[in-house]
Amino acid sequence: MTPKKILRRPQPDLLNGWGQNLPPLLRRLYAARGVTSDDQLSYTLKHLASPLALRGIDRAVELLAQAIAGQQRVMILGDFDADGATSTAVAMLGLSMLGLKSIDFRVPSRFSDGYGLTPGIIHRLQDEGELPDLLVTVDNGISAVEGVRAAKELGIRVVVTDHHLAGDTLPEADAIVNPNQPGCPFLSKHAAGVGVMFYVLTALRKHLREQGRLPEPQPNLGTLLDLVALGTVADVVPLDHNNRIFVEQGLRRIRQGEARPGILALLEVAGRDHTAISSTDLGFVVGPRLNAAGRLDDMSIGIACLLADSPDEARRLARELDTFNRERRTIEKDMKAQAQDLLASMSLDVEGLPWGLALFDPDWHQGVIGILAARIREQTHRPTVAFAADDNGEDIKGSARSIPGLHIRDALAVVDARHPGLMKKFGGHAMAAGMTLARADLDTFCEAFDKAVRDTLTAEDLEAAIVTDGPLTSQELSLDTATLLKRAGPWGQHFPEPLFDGEFRVVSQRIVGENHLKLVLQPADGNGIVDGIAFNTGPEVPDYTRTGARVVYKPDSNTFRGRTNLQLLVDYLEPLSS
Repeated sequence: MTPKKILRRPQPDLLNGWGQNLPPLLRRLYAARGVTSDDQLSYTLKHLASPLALRGIDRAVELLAQAIAGQQRVMILGDFDADGATSTAVAMLGLSMLGLKSIDFRVPSRFSDGYGLTPGIIHRLQDEGELPDLLVTVDNGISAVEGVRAAKELGIRVVVTDHHLAGDTLPEADAIVNPNQPGCPFLSKHAAGVGVMFYVLTALRKHLREQGRLPEPQPNLGTLLDLVALGTVADVVPLDHNNRIFVEQGLRRIRQGEARPGILALLEVAGRDHTAISSTDLGFVVGPRLNAAGRLDDMSIGIACLLADSPDEARRLARELDTFNRERRTIEKDMKAQAQDLLASMSLDVEGLPWGLALFDPDWHQGVIGILAARIREQTHRPTVAFAADDNGEDIKGSARSIPGLHIRDALAVVDARHPGLMKKFGGHAMAAGMTLARADLDTFCEAFDKAVRDTLTAEDLEAAIVTDGPLTSQELSLDTATLLKRAGPWGQHFPEPLFDGEFRVVSQRIVGENHLKLVLQPADGNGIVDGIAFNTGPEVPDYTRTGARVVYKPDSNTFRGRTNLQLLVDYLEPLSS
């Protein structure tokens, strides 16, 4: 394992009166995550922020209500990731529930179209005779200046729903709903694309009810919250209070078996019990299988799985998505090995690497470079861009992943300001972004990106660190604690799942499954023993039985031969002494 600093999360003063009915451990963990009142732990729908605070939502509702009244043709323009897929499904299902009859969707191809609404998509719809009266973007559109212009020139009205950061110029859409557009007072700036679309539907439902035009029986938009939860977690947006409400409400529906057949089928093919899932399962089990369609083939398959009403059809599509995901893993493994060879060829140790890494191989797959960039970022603790060749043979597409302290889109904006035209287009978030440039300009970009990173970060920022919640006592090292923590979520980005550290005597260790380290641990105070497992350590590990280990872990449960016991999921460990 790459050496890391182990830092402990600051513990705020707990003298004020909130959380008196909570177990002391939970109160401590919540306080360390910024919770200051009991209301912040209430996940009922009444605590959701009002959609009326979203700039542009009134005009969007007006256009959608007109489309329903006139039974206009509406086209949903989605995106090829899990947020885009769930946003598309929510839009399709929700608008149908609210009375729209003529509705369809399109998803750009990652390989031939690129991201978002482009003029090429509009022209293709024209050639196919499929031009809609109203086009609604979900999880994209805020940067689609040319695409919206092409639609408007053909008489198509456009509603943009998005959550990405706006550029210098906004598209001239008929309505824009995006909490991150200039002048929008909406408090939850971290809403995912699927959350924004859900808000539009709730506002539309309110409008139709006030107009006496709501279909009977009145539709329950709460049935869409499983999709909202999935898209929110899979897009790794910060789980502020508003997003935690979305996720918790969606998880409750899934656990009760009231989710879309497609979500239940994706859990089934992964061998997960839907009655006991957590937000982690959405992020690491369902999300990757859904994303695999957009990475390797066509996200329409993933959307079809989410829209399927028949459990049998959902299972068929879920199995297809699971196959894509297995293929994606194989491709990713090969690409990571190539990237490691490329790093080794630089004849540099980690300290000698560029601060901003930009790697390219002509054989890399466009659909997997984002995951590859994340893996290399984890290995080197440097902002990383992985490039793959575009289909035109002249350009390369990059996917970037950042580290704490560097807003990756802002860094790209610095590169763009210093080298106008170097990137043909770029966009993204604080921790992830994408760009396109000419293959011949790669060396120039590498130097410019590295300089932009060096101008922002310090050498200390490049030291990998892992933040924990400190130690657990021997009494807290229990199956009850593992169960308590799992139920205490939802955990996620900026509201991290609890992670603990402590010193242990290693009673025994062995490699299982070629790459995983199985451990038997005894706390430093000598009270009891507990099993632990560290995944993907590789076959060569130190002999911790000689030295003991400082272990960073999450309490979990493991069921074997009908018995369930405590097991520590080890994120990191290091010898206590040599």
